[in-house]
Amino acid sequence: MNLDFKIKTLLFICLIFLGLFNPCYSQSQSKDCFKTGADRPELYLPLLKNKTIGIVTNQTGLMKDKTHLVDYLVKNGIKIKAIFAPEHGFRGNADAGETVKNGVDSKTGIPIISLYGDNKKPKPEQLKGIDLVVFDIQDVGVRFYTYISTLTYLMEAGAENNVEIVVLDRPNPHDGYVDGPVLKKKWTSFVGMHEVPVVYGLTIGEYGKMVNGQKWLKNGVEAKYTMIPMQNYHKKLRYGILDKPSPNLPNDHAINLYPSLCFFEGTQVSVGRGTDLPFQIYGSPWTQGLPFQFTPKPNSGAKDPFLNGKLCYGENLAGYSEDLRALNLDWLMKAYKNYKNPQQDFFLKNLFFDTLAGSDELRKQIIAGKSISEIKASWKNDLENFNKIRAKYIVYED
Repeated sequence: MNLDFKIKTLLFICLIFLGLFNPCYSQSQSKDCFKTGADRPELYLPLLKNKTIGIVTNQTGLMKDKTHLVDYLVKNGIKIKAIFAPEHGFRGNADAGETVKNGVDSKTGIPIISLYGDNKKPKPEQLKGIDLVVFDIQDVGVRFYTYISTLTYLMEAGAENNVEIVVLDRPNPHDGYVDGPVLKKKWTSFVGMHEVPVVYGLTIGEYGKMVNGQKWLKNGVEAKYTMIPMQNYHKKLRYGILDKPSPNLPNDHAINLYPSLCFFEGTQVSVGRGTDLPFQIYGSPWTQGLPFQFTPKPNSGAKDPFLNGKLCYGENLAGYSEDLRALNLDWLMKAYKNYKNPQQDFFLKNLFFDTLAGSDELRKQIIAGKSISEIKASWKNDLENFNKIRAKYIVYED
């Protein structure tokens, strides 16, 4: 054995010892070593052993091999007393706003309790005998997407009933930036419970930490809260999701466009519910100056879609390839300027637009003819103030 070979062998052994040959060591390979909270059972199984638990999850509660978390926990001897289902249900196939009924999971026989409709917050009797509730849902990082509201109500109920909450963290497809108007307290609702911007730049685990730390739960209570962090997660990177988070967000493209297009839900303009391209197109019968045409019809994701059966004129954004790390108001403004219907105002009479925007300011700015740059400038101070709060709860590299 020559001297060079001996030296190379010793160096190789040293590198292995130092961990430098671990593929997770390289920043460029961090995605290969990425794990969701659900894929780190060594961190959470010890917390669940010999306890009776509940679980808040849906079709997105998957591990890397596509095993559902409920099935994995049952297989590992964890006693699950109840599955709590958010908006869209345990299997994720209910329309937005559709009543989700209680039932039983046919595979495991575990009772399913809906956390939507009249029962958004677990009742004391529903938590009776439960030591701990696991929360594992793929969120999309946008204020009006209701899973963060479900988490808030769960934490509140946990604090009031001495039940621990364990959140298995997942990626935020809109992480690493904040944008949009910040909600004003007067406009608090299930599609906006806290004074945060439309895009808040926190994972759902970080968001729960913020709600707890800022004492935003009712009466200032604090939940016993444990977050199971992801491994090798970076806020500026984007990670593919294992299943669509809801029926009308079928792919990454719809998720990317969602914070910009969801404002249309408070107007006479369709976002493509009842088509093959929900949240990838927009249009109405009264925006005939726009080039794309479509007709919403009932389908599995929308049993009675808005503007059902009416020919709509708008734009197809399915091919829009720009990196959406900012809220885009172009499409909303374009639709408003092209809207011609003397019988109906552009904004719905119930002013759901204000509920989505978090105040009446954006609607009034659009009506007054403010430019996009003027509108965005008006968000600046509120976003700066929120960023100071957000910074306290960041767990991952920003």
